[in-house]
Amino acid sequence: MAETSGDRGFREGAVAVVPMAVAVFGFGLSYGVLARAAGMGGVAPVVMSATTFAGSAQFAAASVLQAGGAAATAALSALMLNARYLPIGVTVAPWLEGGFWSRLLHAHLTVDESWVIAAEGTGRWNPRVLLAAGMGLWIAWILGTLGGVLFGNVIGDPARLGLDAAFPALFLALLMPQLRTRERVTEVAGLRIGAPPPAIAALIGAAIALVLTPFTPAGVPIVAAGAACVIGLRRRR
Repeated sequence: MAETSGDRGFREGAVAVVPMAVAVFGFGLSYGVLARAAGMGGVAPVVMSATTFAGSAQFAAASVLQAGGAAATAALSALMLNARYLPIGVTVAPWLEGGFWSRLLHAHLTVDESWVIAAEGTGRWNPRVLLAAGMGLWIAWILGTLGGVLFGNVIGDPARLGLDAAFPALFLALLMPQLRTRERVTEVAGLRIGAPPPAIAALIGAAIALVLTPFTPAGVPIVAAGAACVIGLRRRR
């Protein structure tokens, strides 16, 4: 039987995500260890990884709880860090397939890494690549969390493995081709949305985040950087 474009996209996403999934598994170990130390028990961290699937937000929430902060504060920190998914969702929404449940699944599996892997460099996103990459990352994150919860005493500090450097390096390698493209146009709800060249948007966002990081709570720099990029969008006829 001939391979369809959907099957090919799913296979490409599954292959492309492997290096990133390895790094995500390592971060899952770190999160499992931290969450257990924060008093979240053994079940809650794994359930949170399966249902929330947001590494930075989960780390922030666990850190707040470990420091003795309230659950509401932990939830607010996680929400602020996840606010970046609003513009990500806007860009990928026109390319999602199927009805409500299919789109809900794609939305749940849309994270920074799967979003970048699925980008085709022309303002388009391949939903099958997105699905495969997101599933690979989701499984790796859950298994890593489970490993950290169960074997944290044996593993020790996962940071000594150097995955804290490998993860951003891999993400940057995936992102670089997108930064070389010119102005993008995405259609959302019948409107053609244009944005500055990705490299310029990335530099502006990075500058804003760096300036705000020393003076604002966790999550605020990311929200501000994302907001600046969203404000830069302009409608086209």
